[in-house]
Amino acid sequence: MSLADEFTRLQALRDSGTLTEDEFQRAKARVLDGGVNVSPAEINKLRRSVSDRWIGGVCGGIAALTGIESWIWRLLLTVLAVFGGTGILIYILLWIFVPSD
Repeated sequence: MSLADEFTRLQALRDSGTLTEDEFQRAKARVLDGGVNVSPAEINKLRRSVSDRWIGGVCGGIAALTGIESWIWRLLLTVLAVFGGTGILIYILLWIFVPSD
């Protein structure tokens, strides 16, 4: 995808209200810095954290990959565990299949 296509897509997301002005500026900076191209090695960066772990390091690993604080991921999985039990299933599957850091 060319730079013009990326900027058009970002502008459309901002116009529709999906992106805030701050998010738009950060995304635009990433595009200009060459952050659009994703190498195959970056696709599989998810690893369980050794340093930021309570049980298995899954939330710490997701936090390192996404840039969102690990406590938010822990809270989300806890809420999913309380309402329907899917958080427990997701956590156990990630603990089994995601390699350690």
